[in-house]
Amino acid sequence: MGVRRRRPRTLRAIGCGTLVLALAACGSTPGEGPGNTEPTTTSSATTVPQSQAAPGVDDQRVLFGQSAALSGPAQELGLEMRLGINAAFHEVNSNGGVAGRRLELISLDDTYEPELAIANTLQLIEEEQVFALIGEVGTPTSRSATPVAAEAGIPFVAPFTGAAFLRSESWTNIVNLRASYAQETEEMVARLTQDLEIERIAIMYQDDSFGRTGLQGAQAALERRDMQPVSVGIYPRNTTAIKTGLIDLTLGNPEAVIVVGAYRPVAALIAWSRHIGFDPIFITISFVGSNALARELGPDGKGVFVTQVVPFPTDRSIPVVASYIDALAAYAPDASPSFVSLEGYLSGRLAIFGLETCGPEPTRDCFLDGLLAGGIMDIDGFPLTFGPGDNQGSDRVFLTFINSEGEYEPAQEIRRI
Repeated sequence: MGVRRRRPRTLRAIGCGTLVLALAACGSTPGEGPGNTEPTTTSSATTVPQSQAAPGVDDQRVLFGQSAALSGPAQELGLEMRLGINAAFHEVNSNGGVAGRRLELISLDDTYEPELAIANTLQLIEEEQVFALIGEVGTPTSRSATPVAAEAGIPFVAPFTGAAFLRSESWTNIVNLRASYAQETEEMVARLTQDLEIERIAIMYQDDSFGRTGLQGAQAALERRDMQPVSVGIYPRNTTAIKTGLIDLTLGNPEAVIVVGAYRPVAALIAWSRHIGFDPIFITISFVGSNALARELGPDGKGVFVTQVVPFPTDRSIPVVASYIDALAAYAPDASPSFVSLEGYLSGRLAIFGLETCGPEPTRDCFLDGLLAGGIMDIDGFPLTFGPGDNQGSDRVFLTFINSEGEYEPAQEIRRI
């Protein structure tokens, strides 16, 4: 697939032009969001000489940047993605790096707010001079950051979101690792209707671009079966204000509820539902942050289903999972395997593959061409396929549930537990 090549502009011009586009996407102005945007990095230096042909590359290292929630109600998602990426980078660095260069990551905290994602992305591109962006967490933040990245011609790799807009063939700098939310919600509806012949399905979603993307996917899956949601609930992003939405859900007397949200509000919804005796089957989307959800729910988690877009993170029979477990233990011995950090690890491995295709002189164009040119890429048993008009590597969706011990198990079907 062709790669858009832009002549470099001045840093100030890039910032101004893209800031207008990004703010139009999120409907806000700079400086409104809270949070700390100090960089977290494994490097003692955060700038690269302006004279280099490839920003973020010198004789010693290749520098990547990440904007993610590292604090606030969605922090587990950003922290786990960062952990997985760093585990992959530490693994390759321990073996000499890529073409003799270490891979390093600067992570900035956007607290899952679009305004901060814009500021962070500009900082990573203009001040930190990163080679590529990786592991952006969330749909609303990605929607704000992508115009900035596109204007700068910088690769935007493996965002932690299944949003449809990122999969448009109009993008030439975006590389998606995971299956889409539309594929996850299709699997949810297929399993609910086929496994239990459920006819009354409700939807609860976060009131932003992420939630609406999940809502649209679930509605489309229902419409393909001549169905409509029996009730719909809404809650505001970065809150646990779910009670009004919960009341709206109960009005439809659903047998199952598809939930599109992050772990704290989803846990609050399910806990309150159990408390008032409202007990449909709950099934939620991979972005929820599975390990964090199970911890938040405790005993109330039994029987909650979650779709995943990566394999089970303790299944050593899959070579890439075995490599991930070993890499995680080497980088962070006290960390427990999780679906989110496994996705981060796979994202890091994807970036490594792209760099390896470039040889000793990596450029952004070479990196993107190496990933998006087409064909099957196998990351130790996790296949990815890209090609013309297809910037999404994996279409796989895995079903899991929380058992009575508060732990996840793989599931072949949905059943009442």
